[in-house]
Amino acid sequence: MNIFEAILLGIVQGLTEFLPVSSSGHLALFQRIIEATGGTMKEPSLFFDTMLHAGTLAAVFIVLWKDIWEIIKKPFQKLTFFLILATVPAVIAALTFQDAIEEIFISAKLLGWCFLLTTILLVTAEILSRRARNNNNLRKAQDMNWLDALIIGIMQAIAIPPGVSRSGATISGALFRGLDRDFAARFSFLMSIPAILGAVVLQTKDMITDSCAAESEYTIGAAAVIAGTLAAAAVGFFAVKFMLKIIREKSLFGFAIYTAILGILVLIDQFVTHIVF
Repeated sequence: MNIFEAILLGIVQGLTEFLPVSSSGHLALFQRIIEATGGTMKEPSLFFDTMLHAGTLAAVFIVLWKDIWEIIKKPFQKLTFFLILATVPAVIAALTFQDAIEEIFISAKLLGWCFLLTTILLVTAEILSRRARNNNNLRKAQDMNWLDALIIGIMQAIAIPPGVSRSGATISGALFRGLDRDFAARFSFLMSIPAILGAVVLQTKDMITDSCAAESEYTIGAAAVIAGTLAAAAVGFFAVKFMLKIIREKSLFGFAIYTAILGILVLIDQFVTHIVF
């Protein structure tokens, strides 16, 4: 893998990790397109993938450092409990349905439908949020309760399959509950910390236990790894800032239109044209 390819993958990771369009869905689609066009780029090593996740994790820490610092200063608070509670459903789902989830990722048979599910979630969330705002029923951060956190956590579990956006699902879950749009986005991005950190820890564990891991690290040069990581961090930083601004001042309909078009195109190819699938 050369530096250009590493930067390209870093950009894709940083951008789609935080925008409500599904990073895993784009990765699955990207890999299929490369295979269909006769591409020869090898699958990134586990070490490189781990570093890309570390880059996006750094982006969250930089943008939300004030929120994170408040949690560090006062770890035993409601927000900490809510973040832990919201993380539990996805962990249970991942452990319970591990084999089925792996099959979904490998086959990508549900990719088109999952993109459309993201569309439905975003449109429904936007409509309900506008209705709550017009009726002055929006709830602030201090109004959040355990049921809100649990429902948002369930939405994150639903977003495990590729094509269902994690950020889109969790933000939608918060908006379904009538929570303030800015807090909905911030809580979603704070939830991404244990999600991304968990991925990094699991990948690190696999690298340690895999006897071939040491060799795979050297299939990608140090310059490419650094370039990809920095690209993921930089693009992730702007993606988080952009999403916070969008959720406060604009609507989610643009992302819904994008995922709808993408989902329809994937389904057309899966059932009719068979160019990529």
